[in-house]
Amino acid sequence: MWINAFILCVLGIGWVKKKTLNSNEKILLLLGFSRLCFLCLSWIYVFLNEIYPYCLLVDPIFQLLQGAYTVFYSSNLWLSACLCIFYFIKIANFRNRFFIYLKVKIDRIVPWLLFGSVFFSLIVGILVYNSIDKAVCKNLNFTCLGNFWKATIRREEHFYPLHFVIGFLHSTSFMTVIFSAVFLLFSLWRHKRTMQTNSMSSLSMEAHIRAMKSILSFFIMYSISFMSLILSLVYTTQHKNHVMFLVYLIQHAYPGVHSLFLIFSNPKMEKTLLRILSCVKCK
Repeated sequence: MWINAFILCVLGIGWVKKKTLNSNEKILLLLGFSRLCFLCLSWIYVFLNEIYPYCLLVDPIFQLLQGAYTVFYSSNLWLSACLCIFYFIKIANFRNRFFIYLKVKIDRIVPWLLFGSVFFSLIVGILVYNSIDKAVCKNLNFTCLGNFWKATIRREEHFYPLHFVIGFLHSTSFMTVIFSAVFLLFSLWRHKRTMQTNSMSSLSMEAHIRAMKSILSFFIMYSISFMSLILSLVYTTQHKNHVMFLVYLIQHAYPGVHSLFLIFSNPKMEKTLLRILSCVKCK
């Protein structure tokens, strides 16, 4: 949570000073906000479930928490895909006319990508809220906690159509990331070979190698996060605690680990973080 709060603070202060944000900063700002909200909601849910479990029996707290959790988790995946698309269009070098058009218009396309990501996430969140609400209204007996967990087991049969919709939407974002990352890596690799042939500066070579490593690490982390989502959809009805523990571990580690990569790939945020850490060390 602190890592994503740091990204929000740095970008927010820069927004206030410059009165504007570039396309990359807009994506990072919204991505950091969605990840911070996702982790905060996860913390609130675990806190209530462990300390005040009967609060979840108050209608519609459980439905609202699950719906909002789904909105921010979905926006996390979709905004990550938008970031990969942005890097692909901005960095890659192809001579296709449509690609050149996208490269010229990318700053105008980014707000629409962000709007689409938030819109689809809201749709998924509303579907989750309605599905849980219908299942609770049919099966839930509010007299004791034991009945609540029995109702939870019974209501999972309502979620199979919802799992299909969620899986389809996130598979679309994952395929987008795959194509963007693969084509971008191919473009960077081809450009690296051209620089080697023409004996260009080593600094430019190092920059492209660093960009390839960054995109590759992002692609690997996104793939792991997407696989954890699929596992959660498959095993959520089978109550295999060891599998679900691994799934939840990956889902909640990804927003922090990837955000840390984003900080160290951004010179401005990296300098600010190192300056803060040096001040803390001195104190």
